[in-house]
Amino acid sequence: MTKYTIAENIAEAQTLPGTFYTDAEAFVRTRDAIFSRTWQWIGEENLVRNAGQVYPFQLLDGFLEEPLLLTRDEEHKIHCLSNVCTHRGNLVADHPGQVKGLRCRYHGKRFGLDGCFKGMPEFKEAKNFPTEADHLPKVPFKQWHNFLFTAFDPIAPLDSFLGEIDKRLFWLPLDELIYVPKISRDYLVKANWALYCDNYLEGFHVPFVHEALGNLLDYGNYTTEVYEYCNLQLGIAKKGEPCFDLPKDSPDYGKDVAAYYYWVFPNLMFNFYPWGLSVNIVKPISLNLTKVAFLTFAYGDAPVEDLVGSVLDKTEREDEEVVESVQKGVRSRFYDRGRYSPKMEKGVHHFHRLLTQFLNQ
Repeated sequence: MTKYTIAENIAEAQTLPGTFYTDAEAFVRTRDAIFSRTWQWIGEENLVRNAGQVYPFQLLDGFLEEPLLLTRDEEHKIHCLSNVCTHRGNLVADHPGQVKGLRCRYHGKRFGLDGCFKGMPEFKEAKNFPTEADHLPKVPFKQWHNFLFTAFDPIAPLDSFLGEIDKRLFWLPLDELIYVPKISRDYLVKANWALYCDNYLEGFHVPFVHEALGNLLDYGNYTTEVYEYCNLQLGIAKKGEPCFDLPKDSPDYGKDVAAYYYWVFPNLMFNFYPWGLSVNIVKPISLNLTKVAFLTFAYGDAPVEDLVGSVLDKTEREDEEVVESVQKGVRSRFYDRGRYSPKMEKGVHHFHRLLTQFLNQ
């Protein structure tokens, strides 16, 4: 098993070797060592808006492929459960909908909306039945504003991953964000998932790859701040370009902030703009194929369609092209490792340090 190391001092450190992005064994290791131990996006709370609603889903379909189930019980408490019947492994719920309880359609085993065993036909003669093993397993689950997250074996509480956002953006009405499906979309990128994150985590490439975005941002004032399980890239607007109207108690008051780009380990991006939020979820599919979901949330009737449909979409297409080019390059027998820009690649270094820490545990 290959052990990857990244020096703590960015001024001396070398990047991950190119072989990391082409190594099938490393890709498989990330599934249990990283993705099973970190908080993953489920969706909005209104997936189960009313008592009795259920929402079955696959967590990171094609990668983790874990059948899970959201329910809201009669006390309006939300539960995240295994969607696998504890009798013979059939899926308990097949479709979202309104139910009074959960019943496996294979042999009729019944559960409450909290996952607790309720009954099973033809089991009167079974000894030591039921036991705790007959309940549907509960899966760790947390809510942040109107958004839901789950983790199989979380290394730390959700606040350790998202708490820095609330500390910095306490003044934003995040509970008022409204999903805009019309301008939300998925992109397929022919590259390793970690390469996509590498690219997101630095503004270094903006003047070279993103002409339109570069016309909006003041590259000279672009900064990165590193926290335990997340980091922030602060995008400052050029004079006259759209920016936040910051309150006086904001730590950024006096700055023309165009965007707060938060990356949350390992695969979530929360991009805050004056009009709303773009959530990006990086979903590994195979060693060289990644799906990136762009989910758009706006404040009320903010006119976001033109902006999202032009600058953001163009930026994503440019990112997709360059990341796919890098995927081809890291396969080269002549490429090994690069170096980090201490000023512009703090986020990439942070990501690589976390990757290696998790993989080497």
